[in-house]
Amino acid sequence: MAVAQKVDVSHPDASGLTIAPADGPFGAVVRGVDLRRPLDTETAGRIRVALVTRGVVAFPDQKLDDDDLERFSLTFGPFGDDPYIRPIPGRAHIAAIRRRANETAPLFAENWHSDWSFLEISPAFTCLYGIDIPPVGGDTWFANQQMAYDRMPDALRARLEGVVAVHSARGGYAPKGQYGEKDVGRSMDIVSSEDAMSTQRHPLVRAHPETGRRAIFSTHGYIIALENCENGDALLREVVKWQTPEEVVYRHKWRPNMLVIWDNRVVLHRATGGYDGHDRLLHRTTIADRRTDAAR
Repeated sequence: MAVAQKVDVSHPDASGLTIAPADGPFGAVVRGVDLRRPLDTETAGRIRVALVTRGVVAFPDQKLDDDDLERFSLTFGPFGDDPYIRPIPGRAHIAAIRRRANETAPLFAENWHSDWSFLEISPAFTCLYGIDIPPVGGDTWFANQQMAYDRMPDALRARLEGVVAVHSARGGYAPKGQYGEKDVGRSMDIVSSEDAMSTQRHPLVRAHPETGRRAIFSTHGYIIALENCENGDALLREVVKWQTPEEVVYRHKWRPNMLVIWDNRVVLHRATGGYDGHDRLLHRTTIADRRTDAAR
């Protein structure tokens, strides 16, 4: 297992690249790089180390088009699957995360989750690029699940060894789910399907394939049961209490032309509102986990 080195979050290198801590308990902000151009191997490597060790990396002031977004994404791995959101016209791997100024449908992705954890191998990373960003509200919250796991009592961590979580998209994307047949007036192009009733099993606690740090994987938004334990429902409720306290949450504030990438194996995330009366549009890609044993 490869172990990532500690990232330098203080001084620029000879190229002018700087990686500084974000305004929170984790996360990083990268400046001094133009993402309209391909990343050289050394720069991409430094960014990846920051990503897998800090969980979330933001790039302010990047005027990107969709070609740039796709090229940047492919630097970190092949495109992942987006099974329930149609891509934008002319693209196979970019989804529009959109909300109109007058939209009244419930906020999309407001519950804590790790993207598509119900897949056999879920995305390693997600990229989100801000195009129309309201002047107020719309923060994305991240919760570091390595930090959450480390804060747990030893006795609770011991109870989680060997526990398997059953994941499913049914609560969101089945025809009777939150974004199913009764979801109307939404500007996002979401597709519900009976396929969402299927399940996948993943260890509740996993070691990160690049750093070796252990973390809780996903949460009750996609976890429908726990196996290999007694009183699984009660145990899941107890775990959830430890997953998102203030001490492990970074509240990311968006600006136009900002790109953010995060590691789904490290963090949960959720959307927030507070921007009624304003259009909001971001373009998103997911990046597949190249390790076939990622969920082991």
